[in-house]
Amino acid sequence: MTLPPFLSYEILGNTLGQYLIATLILLVGSAFRRLFSRLLSKLLFSLTKRYTAGVTEEELHDLLIQPLSTLLLVVTLQLAGATLTYPHSPTAGPGVLPWHEVLLLRILALAFIVAAARVALRLVDFALLVMARRAALRTTAHGPTRLDNQFLPFAKDLLKVFFIIIAVLVALGQVFGVNVTALIGGLGIGGLAVAFAAKESLENLIASFTIFLDQPFGVGDLVTAGSVSGTVEKIGFRSTRLRTAEKSYVTVPNKSMIDKPLDNLSLRTSRRVGFTLTFDQKTTSAQLHAIIAAAVAAMQAHPLVTPDAQMKFSALTPAGKEVTVQYFVQTTSYDEYLNVKEDLNYSIVEVVEQHGGSFAGAPMVVAPAEKA
Repeated sequence: MTLPPFLSYEILGNTLGQYLIATLILLVGSAFRRLFSRLLSKLLFSLTKRYTAGVTEEELHDLLIQPLSTLLLVVTLQLAGATLTYPHSPTAGPGVLPWHEVLLLRILALAFIVAAARVALRLVDFALLVMARRAALRTTAHGPTRLDNQFLPFAKDLLKVFFIIIAVLVALGQVFGVNVTALIGGLGIGGLAVAFAAKESLENLIASFTIFLDQPFGVGDLVTAGSVSGTVEKIGFRSTRLRTAEKSYVTVPNKSMIDKPLDNLSLRTSRRVGFTLTFDQKTTSAQLHAIIAAAVAAMQAHPLVTPDAQMKFSALTPAGKEVTVQYFVQTTSYDEYLNVKEDLNYSIVEVVEQHGGSFAGAPMVVAPAEKA
């Protein structure tokens, strides 16, 4: 079969036939890419829906199919570019590629590595999404586990960092011509300088592994580290993020979470309540005996208060008669703790009123009436 003569006409060192082949590759690649995306999406969803614990086809498409489609686009561009020739400089030696061809090939190679790395990162997202959905089903059935809350985000970050490092090393070796083996070997020589320069970052990274392995706290725990208190929302490589009682978002370096005493308030079996009441001098000893006995009985009768509730006549002062109150609320919920405190405060006030006692304090000052 003979080709039409006009296809042999050259423009910028390439015949019209070569341009036609490159265009056909782009068109076929574009059509195949769309068809492939749809077919692959349905095929993968039908194969994995049994194991993916509620992940929808749309989520599968967004996480996996789109990056794969981008990778196919880069491959199509490489195939189309390979059909074309590039003009050489008259002074260039044999086997020496022109700079623009070298630049184009490196750009396409870098694009391929980036697209492949993006596919790998999305695979990590997809795998961790499936594990998170399975964890959510276990949470519904048996309650959340610390491993689900803490391990999944940590593993996701760790795997992503690993794939990014691999992609960077491949790009340095394949695109920029760096001797990766010598580079890795040189890191051993310069490792000491790097360690000193990144001392804080390395300490926080090691602390993150310590937190994960030792598990002094987990996501959802209420902790106090130094002067900072809050609920743990995320444990990362470098820092731990806390939500304080004021609803602010505090980021604490992981090193600071383990190099000082840490109080995990969520692991307490109960919460302590302690305060002092001051009665005036008019309150008699008989009234105090009755008030203390009735108040202790009210505290011990509460279903969430431990039996060792105490109320003691502790001191005599010029201001009045001081009585200390102490009891423990068997709950880890702060809201429930506040509700119990409120209930018992009302009970104590009612007991004092019933037995005719009165609290010490400054006399009430009544403002004079305004003159007409």
